[in-house]
Amino acid sequence: MWKLWKWNGRFIQGDLISKHTSESAALKKAKKEVGHKKTVKENNKGEIIIWLDDEDGTPMGCIVKTKPKKGT
Repeated sequence: MWKLWKWNGRFIQGDLISKHTSESAALKKAKKEVGHKKTVKENNKGEIIIWLDDEDGTPMGCIVKTKPKKGT
């Protein structure tokens, strides 16, 4: 599940905007709701994060997908 978060003035993961089953749907919704200019994809051990930044690099939000845990 891809979750789209928007900066609320205090936290980057401040307001949950929407949930999506595909990355492309989440990016399309982010373009409309957040209005970001750049994206940076980061692969961590337990999750995938796509940072949504303005032209000058100011964070505007993120899209997060947590990977399911194995063995549970």
